[in-house]
Amino acid sequence: MLETELTDDLRPFSHQIAGLQRAGQQFWTRGWSLGTSSNYSVVVERNPIKLLLTASGKDKGHLQPNDFVLVDGEGKPTSPGQPKSSAETLLHCLAATRNGAGAVLHTHSVWSTILSQHYFPLGGIRIEGFEMLKGLEGITTHESVCWIPIFDNTQDIAELSSRVSSYLDANPDQPCWGYLIRQHGLYTWGKDLDSAMRHMEVIEFLLECLGRKTKL
Repeated sequence: MLETELTDDLRPFSHQIAGLQRAGQQFWTRGWSLGTSSNYSVVVERNPIKLLLTASGKDKGHLQPNDFVLVDGEGKPTSPGQPKSSAETLLHCLAATRNGAGAVLHTHSVWSTILSQHYFPLGGIRIEGFEMLKGLEGITTHESVCWIPIFDNTQDIAELSSRVSSYLDANPDQPCWGYLIRQHGLYTWGKDLDSAMRHMEVIEFLLECLGRKTKL
């Protein structure tokens, strides 16, 4: 990708755009981001918060250089004339501000969709005993426990963002690597894009293991 392909607003972030394109290609290949589903972001400025986010309705397996938008900490475009950002932009802003995320990834895999419905009555999924847990930031032994909360799906993203924020307030000492939205998909994040991609791979692997073990 040549920097000259980018608009003036996006040109300074060609490296981050290339990274998000790579993530989209990988997740599309794995069947986690089919159609125009999913959305990804990276924090490009911290004070004040500015995110580079995939534009709405784009094929994530074939993201073009200008299929991105810059938004502030409230999810508003930082300049006019940009593409429309994802309807779920506020969830990315929340992870960046509340969880200190440097990158946020959202996918719609088969296993996250099925298991989010199956375990919804329990409020989340408890995963323990797997060696792959050590791929999550801060975990050093397979004897650890990972709790992935599940929130009901809604088109009111501001209300969903409020519910996620309330959960974080109520569980300040509970590590949180991501969450599921019922019959929708998985949100996860990391200190940077590489960490977020690792968390996505690890959690998706664990969900598939759990799903196959449970014999739904």
